[in-house]
Amino acid sequence: MARGDRHKVYTLLVQLGRKDGDGLPEGATGAALMCFASGVDEAEAVRETVAILKQADTAPLDVTGYGTLEEREEQGHEIDDEERALMIRALEENAVIVAQMTPFFGNEQMDAPGSGTAH
Repeated sequence: MARGDRHKVYTLLVQLGRKDGDGLPEGATGAALMCFASGVDEAEAVRETVAILKQADTAPLDVTGYGTLEEREEQGHEIDDEERALMIRALEENAVIVAQMTPFFGNEQMDAPGSGTAH
């Protein structure tokens, strides 16, 4: 069921550390997750995302918020149809959706969603 006008979807970049049983590839030092999370504000979206990731036996270390769809568009982020569809799903299901997972094996840096530099 769709959420009311109060809920919005926020784009979050979550940095994970290692934890036994986390499901990350062997040799990985951690990972970055791009998530779309529903919430009445970004703080709630972050809290829900961290709680769900902890339940999934991962070790969230840091969360960077990139705002709502509208805020990202105002910042010039490129948002494709697949991302938009996942954002709509997150809103309709009041969910946290992991849209992308990038394992780290060394000194990789996380790029902002929509920056186009990760390709």
